[in-house]
Amino acid sequence: MTAIVTGSFDPITIGHEDIINRASKLFGFVIVAVANNPEKTAMFSADERFGAVSAAFEGRADVKVIKFSGLAASLARKEGGVIVRGARGSFDFEYEKTLFEINRELFGVDTVVLPSKTEYSFISSAFVRELISHGHPYEKYIPESAAEYLSEAKNGKRRT
Repeated sequence: MTAIVTGSFDPITIGHEDIINRASKLFGFVIVAVANNPEKTAMFSADERFGAVSAAFEGRADVKVIKFSGLAASLARKEGGVIVRGARGSFDFEYEKTLFEINRELFGVDTVVLPSKTEYSFISSAFVRELISHGHPYEKYIPESAAEYLSEAKNGKRRT
């Protein structure tokens, strides 16, 4: 079965990477759908976010990265998969439970929620963006290859 992991990944964090790696072990194959939500103001462009996520999983036959707009449940139903989400705390579990019920009712799609490992529970994309906006080191909170990609993109050394 295919796991579907969606997100804006603005930017991808090591917590996201861990959830995707764990989903791959559980389900065998993961589609990582980098969502473009025009209603959100992103720090990184859709192409930069897609490039960074792709860099993080480059060479992996068990992970496919795609650009996506729409409902995660629609993608999961189309692919015959399940939605996999990470949860850092009880507030995330409550939110994900509501989404689970909606996706199950409207689309017949299941959601599996993986708890964050303790060492990643404080890491969020918002936290990383805050570090970046204030000029603090952030690289240890995102996958190394994604950090390299974003640095090269920022310095004009890589086309996005």
